[in-house]
Amino acid sequence: MTLLSVKGLSVSLGGRAVLQDVSLAVQKGEVVGLIGPNGAGKTTLMRAILGLLPHQGHSSLAQLPPRTRGRAAAWMPQSREIAWPVSVETLVTLGRTPHLTPGHRATAEDSAAVDRALERMGLAAFRHRIVTALSGGEQARVLMARALAQEAPLLMADEPIAGLDPAHQISTMRTFASLAAEDGTEGQTEGRAVIVSLHDLGLGVRHCTRLIVLDQGRIVADGAPTTVLTPALLRDTFGISAWFEATPKGPVFQPLEVLE
Repeated sequence: MTLLSVKGLSVSLGGRAVLQDVSLAVQKGEVVGLIGPNGAGKTTLMRAILGLLPHQGHSSLAQLPPRTRGRAAAWMPQSREIAWPVSVETLVTLGRTPHLTPGHRATAEDSAAVDRALERMGLAAFRHRIVTALSGGEQARVLMARALAQEAPLLMADEPIAGLDPAHQISTMRTFASLAAEDGTEGQTEGRAVIVSLHDLGLGVRHCTRLIVLDQGRIVADGAPTTVLTPALLRDTFGISAWFEATPKGPVFQPLEVLE
């Protein structure tokens, strides 16, 4: 099942071409890592896909009405500012907004979705704590739980593991993999996919089923991680060398040096 179709997407900002003729499709079961150097256009691509930026070309999500789009895709932007001192549970419940009829309270189904999201992110014990009193990393996990509570078929997250400690970086990437593998049991959405922008190439190799590499607003590679991150691509796109090995515990990828 195709959850996202993008064809010929281009974006210009301030008279400068930021994205040029990007086309891609995302199927259920995929964890797609969007990678590339700073300024490559990763955030712009994700925002244009969602219809949050003016663009040329086609995105199957951007053409949907807002409420329908909110049921089709959950979005976690880079910005993590939380302005109001509300409880963790209250903030996570906001993720159910696309499913609520205006003026009606959350149902038992909504509460169950919130419970699942809190459990996934290891936040069940934080339910009644005030979110603005939490650490930055904890707030990031709460915002991720809000996106998970939406239980949309497609989750899009822009650098969600930035600022998290190593254990929570790994557990978050594992959560993405489990979302993509869901079979619709326990009331959860059947057939999900995740698009996540990353700078940690090692985590991308281990946890993504597919990597899309952006450079200067264009896709320069798209495929399985072990076939995408070639020495030539690492040199030409990232300016680095790296060590890679397939081990009994999975693939291990470590950037080594900046190339002159």
